[in-house]
Amino acid sequence: MNDIRRQFRARLGLSLAVLFAALQVFQLFILPAWLLPLDAAWGWLLLVPVLLTNGWWAFIHEAIHGALFPGHWANRLAGRLHGVLFGAGFDLLRWGHLLHHAYSRTPRDRTEVYEDGRDNPALFTLVYYLRLLGGLYLFEVLWSLLMLAPRPLLSTLAGRLSGSGNPIAPLADKVLAMPTLVATRQDALAILALYGLSFLLYGQHAWMLWLALAGRGLLVSLMDNVFHYGTPLNDRCYALDLEAPAWVSALILHFNLHGAHHRHPALGWWELPLRHRDEGARPQGRLAPALVAQLRGPIPASRLERLRGQTNPPVRPEPAEG
Repeated sequence: MNDIRRQFRARLGLSLAVLFAALQVFQLFILPAWLLPLDAAWGWLLLVPVLLTNGWWAFIHEAIHGALFPGHWANRLAGRLHGVLFGAGFDLLRWGHLLHHAYSRTPRDRTEVYEDGRDNPALFTLVYYLRLLGGLYLFEVLWSLLMLAPRPLLSTLAGRLSGSGNPIAPLADKVLAMPTLVATRQDALAILALYGLSFLLYGQHAWMLWLALAGRGLLVSLMDNVFHYGTPLNDRCYALDLEAPAWVSALILHFNLHGAHHRHPALGWWELPLRHRDEGARPQGRLAPALVAQLRGPIPASRLERLRGQTNPPVRPEPAEG
């Protein structure tokens, strides 16, 4: 049974890796080199990889947790390859996400929550909406490229930006360590080369690629905190399970069952629906309205304090790294 499971896991992971890589190769090279010179109307095909963005990020997320393939290096290879295609270094994405599991809903990681009397509400609101509407993806790309700067400069910058209200200090400890920094710099150089060539191929149609990347950034950023918006504080294992049509859930690799993922982060995406059902958990809302609800803006911490301890269901968490 274990052998069958391992084979299924490997074949499924490989199929997804080939599918998403092929979409990006088409977007970056085939479309601008062969189709756009014939007719600019071919540019509408960019909507396909854009609309599949969240499924692609869910795939990278599986590599982060080591759930794509049975072996560590296979997951890492797939993660680094797709991280470059995504436009951000894999180790930066990986440690950023694993630290999210470690600090979720604590002061270091609660995107929409501000402290009365400490944070400037107007400034916090501006930063919140910038992050929500594409800024998160832009941050990931820029920080990946910034890793090419000298290490002492990066350490100084991290020290100045870090604080009790963000995860910068623990993230810097991870990504500035050797050989992680070397790998991240290699990824950054590959990103510059890959996208530099692609923009050259697009030529006068480069605006199309810019729009596609903006769409990617918007979808990634909108989805990032939707499962935590307005949820209890200081409970790192709490996240919302949101109802979505079956085809949408499959398209995003059941990422909508995010509560089940936070309770069992080592499980593969295909295992989440069964675990969710076996636990007797129920969706705590629907995905589309929850995405819109984030537009209500930041929430003061005092309003969420009364929700502390409301978990669904009460289970012992598993380690975030498989």
